[in-house]
Amino acid sequence: MANLLYGCGLRLLECIRLRIFDIDFNYYQIVVRNAKGNKDRVAPLPKRLIDAMCEQIDYLKALHQEDLAEGFGEVFLPGALARKLPNAAKETGWQYLFPASKLSVDPRSNKTRRHHIHESVLQKKIKKAAKAAGLYKRVSCHSLRHSFATHLLEAGYDIRTVQELLGHADVSTTMIYTHVLNRPGVAVLSPLDQLPIHN
Repeated sequence: MANLLYGCGLRLLECIRLRIFDIDFNYYQIVVRNAKGNKDRVAPLPKRLIDAMCEQIDYLKALHQEDLAEGFGEVFLPGALARKLPNAAKETGWQYLFPASKLSVDPRSNKTRRHHIHESVLQKKIKKAAKAAGLYKRVSCHSLRHSFATHLLEAGYDIRTVQELLGHADVSTTMIYTHVLNRPGVAVLSPLDQLPIHN
């Protein structure tokens, strides 16, 4: 999940709400549905995550079969989809890519379902990983999205492309990330570092 936050520029909730059919292996992309502003967008699927994603989907398919065998296996469908597609809630493609470890009762319908993992699970894992790596800066799920944008801009991608990948309605929001490009002092090599080293 952390690799997806950084590799695709996803928001925390966008990541944990992914469903199997949102992953497009043929075009190496992820469809982010109902993102901020209720808009869909496409994000790049890093090729180095293909094997891990396939393993996750295989795990999820087996888990879904277990749930179906026990009389469950239904997932929440957004909006009018539940009415339009009455059988879709039990289809494999609609299952959350990162499922909760336990079934729970959905308060909206009183049906027992397997929801996606809770956002706090990923937040805690990322904080723990940052601490284990010896990082003293504040690290959050959003830090990974921020790094995605910053690294694309540093690599020379134009601001409009980055805006589209992040799903920002207004380019001024994306412009926040250009601060790294507007700090000439950081790119200057200190004269101290240019002196020969004498032992």
